[in-house]
Amino acid sequence: METGIVESFGNGTVLITGSTGFLGKMLTEKLLRSCQVDSIAILVRSKKGLSASQRVTEIYKQALFDRLRCEKPDFIESIRIIDGHLGESSMGLSSSDREWLIDNVNFIFHCAATIKFNEPLDLASKINVQGTGNVLALASQMKNLKGFVHVSTAYSHCPRSEIKEEFYDVPITAKELKNVFVDEESTNKILKDWPNTYTFTKAVTENMIQTNGNHLPISIFRPSIIGCTKSEPEPGWLDNMNGPTGLVTGVMVGFLRTVPNIGSNITDIIPADYTVNALISVMWDTVNRHKQSNGVNKVPKIYNYVSCVESPLTWGRYIREMHDQYYVAPPLQSMWYGFYILYTNFMVGSILRFFLHRIPGAFMDLLLILCGKSPKMLRMYAKTEKMIDLLYEFSTRQWTFDNGNTRELWSSLSKDDREMFRFSLEEFDWKPYIKSYYYGIRRHVLHEDLSNVEKASSKNQMLLWLHQMFMVLIVYILLQLFWACIKFVF
Repeated sequence: METGIVESFGNGTVLITGSTGFLGKMLTEKLLRSCQVDSIAILVRSKKGLSASQRVTEIYKQALFDRLRCEKPDFIESIRIIDGHLGESSMGLSSSDREWLIDNVNFIFHCAATIKFNEPLDLASKINVQGTGNVLALASQMKNLKGFVHVSTAYSHCPRSEIKEEFYDVPITAKELKNVFVDEESTNKILKDWPNTYTFTKAVTENMIQTNGNHLPISIFRPSIIGCTKSEPEPGWLDNMNGPTGLVTGVMVGFLRTVPNIGSNITDIIPADYTVNALISVMWDTVNRHKQSNGVNKVPKIYNYVSCVESPLTWGRYIREMHDQYYVAPPLQSMWYGFYILYTNFMVGSILRFFLHRIPGAFMDLLLILCGKSPKMLRMYAKTEKMIDLLYEFSTRQWTFDNGNTRELWSSLSKDDREMFRFSLEEFDWKPYIKSYYYGIRRHVLHEDLSNVEKASSKNQMLLWLHQMFMVLIVYILLQLFWACIKFVF
């Protein structure tokens, strides 16, 4: 009889890379709260004048760990901080830390990556490709390794219209990429059909695992767009502005007033807690498969974790139902009434951005200068619009995903494991989830609680009146211009 997920981690030691990121933090919390791990080693580097230990101390003060703090007050004692950096030679590990990892680690979750779409290719390669190579090299020396799961992305092979749970060819290998000189011109040639360095380096990394990882008990986990949590450790938890979160937040506060028309397209959002549950389940499956094969080398298994197969959600519904919640509890810090004009043509979009973003932004910057403050609005609009343009490819294109391995994994779980590690999206109810998503943005991104709803609604009504007055003024000016043209012609 197969061991359940909780028991499979019994008294084991887990290594997590990317533990300070969104997914890594949630994975750490879930493992400590629900699995029988002995200890978790987290690879953390010093950053912005803070040591690895100082960064970790601040991270574990976050609300994400409130439930764990309540259920297991001494959880921090189960965490071992390893000072290191993926991109450095030997991962920047001390000899004592390296020996400890080799002797003790049983499970590796490799979550670390730079997720910036516009990261220079040489830096993205150093972290995503060479960094993974360094972890694979370390894993190959571990004496008691039972399982290794590499976190990739469902869009690693986005030039294809259909993405199955299998390996695909790439135009350049990891070894070749390491030895090539990278500048702007060569980057464009190397990337070919890939829209950004993030997805490209993830594809190259998968190819490297296929060729160099067969001797390890390893799998590849490909999640799509990770949203807020559905229920664990609390509904609506998130801590970043990545992907659709940034777009919705910008519209909520009246900062964004024109966005691409992507309403009929599918947005492949997956809840963060479901993603972590699927990731842990993949580790369980990886360990079992390796046991059953008696350690015989096998091609690493791939798991696409997407929502579009069982429970597709359109951008139109996502934005519409977000807006429904806006009418109930608008943000207090709104700078304008929440409205937006959709565009389908880039030229039209540029014109709309000029009138709805740049002109108001320049006016606000002028006011800031007159008040003795530094201008920032035009800079913020330029940064945000660049982010929207980088996401445009993933908002307007549609992919067909196969997730047979993931569905088969769900079917293999026991009733107890399905309860504790739920990740199936079959018949998923998006309505309450989108509501939680809205209030999660309000609470964790905008840092507003529900005590200010009455005040925020009152302010929003005033902004609506101001918006309507402004629209009437615009229409009046346009009519006057039109009348002046008519008189001039005739």
